Parts: sequence; structure tokens; C-alpha cells
Amino acid sequence: MDWQTLRCERHGGVALVTLDRPGARNALDETMRRELPQLLQQLREDEAVRAVVLQGAGDHFCAGGDLRAMSAKPRTACQSRQRIHALHEWLPAWANLEKPVIAAVDGSAFGGGFSLALLSDFVLATPRARFCQVFARIGLVPDMAAMYLLPRIVGLQRAKELMFSARVLPAAEAQALGIVYALHEPGDLLAEALALAQRFTEASPLAIGLTKNILNQSFQLDQRAMAELESYAQGLCMDSDYHRDAVRRFLAREPLAFPGLDAAAPNTSQGDPA
Repeated sequence: MDWQTLRCERHGGVALVTLDRPGARNALDETMRRELPQLLQQLREDEAVRAVVLQGAGDHFCAGGDLRAMSAKPRTACQSRQRIHALHEWLPAWANLEKPVIAAVDGSAFGGGFSLALLSDFVLATPRARFCQVFARIGLVPDMAAMYLLPRIVGLQRAKELMFSARVLPAAEAQALGIVYALHEPGDLLAEALALAQRFTEASPLAIGLTKNILNQSFQLDQRAMAELESYAQGLCMDSDYHRDAVRRFLAREPLAFPGLDAAAPNTSQGDPA
């Protein structure tokens, strides 16, 4: 499919998705908001895609909503409410895509762009990346699920501080708060993101997908409900060809198809490639 605001390339079992409006710092206009769920559907249905990397074209990840486009098309309060409702028809599906999603953030990730990063499973960033819950500067509340996602990562008090103040969060501080998984130099960022994604292509898609699905519900469910989901998921995984082959390999002292990520520990320094 030909996209107007996105690019999607295949790197083996990894889909590289690029927000492609560099002249507007990859701001989310109406076309991009329409194309993202369409692409999401394709990624979900393509069994050959085992992991996804999301990046922005040019020197920025995503500047959030396209204020120029929004101001050119005034809406009533009801229309604006419906516009946000429409986002939440697909944002949960993006957050719960049963494949690892890695955001490669360079430059600004403001507003909705910050939310797109939070929707990912891992955020890799450059030292010059900047994050901002910018909404208070223009008299808006955080949207695109930021008020749900951010407190679960940084805690309620820190989420309030970031949202009330609308201050710019440097990459190093974002890493210290648990938002950023690892820092890499700009020239290494994409290669590192693809390498991390590529390692997941050898893992069981069923086990990774179910683990992600259940973890994403862990803040809403009690221990009993989590135990039921765990039991259901483990039953499915133990009956899978992947598990049977892994057990055979283990008993035969053969290398496992997915040895884990021990050799890919996150980089805790500022800017040095891992």
C-alpha cells in the first residue's frame, strides 16, 4: 500500500515504520491519524513480522499534533471530543500489538509524539532526544493515552509534575525515570533499534505476545485474575511446536533458537553505543 505520511520497510522479520513528515517534525495530521491504524492492522495480520521499530524521518521523532492543520479547521466541543474518541479506537490496539515494538527517538517527542513512544515496549533514544508533555502550554490536557501510560512508568507524583509543568525532559533524565531503555549516538540509533528488534524474531511469537498482553493488564487485575491468565497462557505455550522444539534442543544440548538478551544489556551511559 502507498502511504502518504508513513513508510514501512521490511528488515527480515522486523518492520521498520517511519513517520514521514519531516518538514512538520512528523506531526500527527489527519492523514497520519488515519494511516497509522491501517498500517497497524497490516502489522497485526502479517505473521512474518515478529517485531516493529518506529522512528521519525529527519531529525525528530514526532512533534505531536499538527496545530497548524487543527487551527485551520475549527471544531465544536462535541466534534473535538469525538476526534479524541476516534484515537482511542486504535491506540489500545497499538499498545497491545502482540509483537515487540521499539521506538527509536531522536530530536523531539512532544505531546502525542511522547505518547507514541510510551505506547512502545522499549524506547531507545539519542542524547539529544527531548520529551515533553507540552499540552499545558496551550491550555489542553494530555491526550493519546498519556494520562494512563505515564503514571505507570514514572509514578503519579512525577507524572503530575511533568504534565503540570510542561517542561522539556532531557534524554538522560528520561532514562533515569524509566522512560528510555537505552541511549545511543544518533548515527547508531537505528542500527541498535533494528538489532534489538531482530533478536526477538527468534523468540516464540506466542509466548512474547501473550506475555505482553498479560503484563499490559497487570495494573488493572488482581492476583487471582492474573493467575487465571497465566494458567491459560502457559497451557497454550506448552502445547506449541516452539516449546517442544526448545525442550528437544535443551535435552540434546543444542543451542536454543532464542538464547535471551543477556548480551544486549541496556546502555546506561549518556550517548555511548552499547
